[in-house]
Amino acid sequence: VLATGEVTRVPDIARISAGVLTTAPTATQAIAENNRRMASVREALKRAGIADRDIQTSSINLNPEYRYEENRAPILVGYRASNEVSVRFRDIANTGRILDVLVAEGANQINGPMLMLDKPEEAMDEARAAALRTAQARATMYARQLGKRVTRVLSISESGTPFSADSMTRNRML
Repeated sequence: VLATGEVTRVPDIARISAGVLTTAPTATQAIAENNRRMASVREALKRAGIADRDIQTSSINLNPEYRYEENRAPILVGYRASNEVSVRFRDIANTGRILDVLVAEGANQINGPMLMLDKPEEAMDEARAAALRTAQARATMYARQLGKRVTRVLSISESGTPFSADSMTRNRML
């Protein structure tokens, strides 16, 4: 028997990826300027009510910048530093204000928001229970049509679609 259970939830948290990209003639200058601007971004996020635990560095990079000319070796012209944080917040209605804070403080790389559930397992368990009820009803109906009855479950396997931004959770029971 194959059955699907679905549960709909409204996302209760948002995640934004925000970063600072800086360039300078030396690696030291690029990193120093990047650190200065990123510290300002972090402080502004805290002032906007984002908890420190909800601001996590996700990447830091330093790369040389070259100028290329035909038939010549590349010429080093400076360095590009980038620092990116993942910002999680619960007040989804304030997404615009948080984006404004990020831009005002120098974040020049922003992705998101991505909407999700804080505790997706609760919704997944509800979808599992719905799938099991449907599977049990189908198995009973098939058995009855064959003049039999269901006496025990031999096996259960699960495959599912993870919780997505459209707030739908599915689970399939075999």
